[in-house]
Amino acid sequence: MDLLRGKPVTASGFADVYRPDRANDGDRASYWESANNAFPQWITGDLGSPVVLGRVVLALPAGWEARTETLTVQGSTDGASWTAVKPSAGYRFDPATGNTVTVQVTGTTARYLRLTFTGNTGWPAGQLSEFQVYGP
Repeated sequence: MDLLRGKPVTASGFADVYRPDRANDGDRASYWESANNAFPQWITGDLGSPVVLGRVVLALPAGWEARTETLTVQGSTDGASWTAVKPSAGYRFDPATGNTVTVQVTGTTARYLRLTFTGNTGWPAGQLSEFQVYGP
């Protein structure tokens, strides 16, 4: 079960109508897009209470061309102090594999998860159509 579905999602900003709540609405065709040409940008999900995590699944619309997005995963129990869960890395989204990537965060306990985007080879902004969080 996706622990973030329907929960509050905020971001450092967004372009046009591509609001952060589009990243956890269950619709792969809708998406969040950060402000263009303004890295770093972030999107944060509030799980409601601290939980033990297992993995984060990220997706882009299925028909989009391949790209690599560079991001860091951070966790927090209070929304004020953040700990790196996964250091900055490039994640390859490819339509041949469903434009989906899985980031293992096994054993992490957090109420908030933040993805900080610093690069995208397909567009000058952070982009995400699904931000899903699962337990162990």
